[in-house]
Amino acid sequence: MRLLPSKKTRILALVGILLGVIVYKYASSAGPTNGFDLSNSILPVEQILHGGPPRDGIPALFDPKLVVAAQAGYLKPDDRIVGIVLNGEARAYPIPILNWHEIVNDEIEGQGFAVTYCPLCGTAVAFDATIDGRSTDFGVSGLLYNSDVLLYDRETESLWSQILSKSIAGERVGKQLTPLPISHTSWRDWLDTHPDTLVLSDDTGHFRDYQRDPYAGYEQSRYTYFAVNNEAPDNYHPKEVVLGLGIDGVYRAYPFIELDKQDKTRFSDSVNGTRFNFEWDTENRSITVTDTEGQPVAGVQGFWFAWFAFHPDTEVFKATGS
Repeated sequence: MRLLPSKKTRILALVGILLGVIVYKYASSAGPTNGFDLSNSILPVEQILHGGPPRDGIPALFDPKLVVAAQAGYLKPDDRIVGIVLNGEARAYPIPILNWHEIVNDEIEGQGFAVTYCPLCGTAVAFDATIDGRSTDFGVSGLLYNSDVLLYDRETESLWSQILSKSIAGERVGKQLTPLPISHTSWRDWLDTHPDTLVLSDDTGHFRDYQRDPYAGYEQSRYTYFAVNNEAPDNYHPKEVVLGLGIDGVYRAYPFIELDKQDKTRFSDSVNGTRFNFEWDTENRSITVTDTEGQPVAGVQGFWFAWFAFHPDTEVFKATGS
């Protein structure tokens, strides 16, 4: 005998259908540009793609709730985090939460900043949120360029490329953001080096299953969801993690597979004549870069295909003797 669905099940199904219709109509009304003005875009408009969700369909976080490390029981030692230290204060932003929100707008002692993460490119970049002397909040546009998230600032609705760190359309077109040094490492490693850290709470005000990876299997696959302008050569897996550095238009990638071959975990290297010091942590899959004065340097850590898509003329670091 076939059982009829319960009244509660029917109501939930109806609510789901109605929400789907609302989201579909919202996305459709916004059109392929999600309502953003691309008339002065410095990128080819046909290469700016709709990622699927509408504007703010992936909700950025504002005024985030932070907890002490002892209250972060939702994190496992091997969970990846983005760590930042500003004005002597350490904070950690777990990738399992960033996967669902992509942007966290935060501040430390009045200095506003945005921690951004693109799951499709594996790229984590933090920016100083001060633009034209004012602190600015960022949202997720729902648009992509080279598979990478396009942010938008809520003050002018200008669009910004995460990897380029530049506004690509809108009132602020051509302006640059200032990247801030971050650590992309394990929760275990960050906690060992910063025991007094605060950490982004999983009590975000949004209903999400932060224990589930919405991109499970993506990092292992050779395929991407969206086409890019420059296909990376197959000498590395497309999702091989690299650290990218750029100096005055000269770019250099440091593939982690090459760093694993190094006989030294500490070494120096130059990009366009500028010397940097590197410390590679193979256990935690983390690399630290400092200048010759010992100051941390901001780079872009992400997938090889994404770095190459933006910088097809990139140099590539090779391990000694390889």
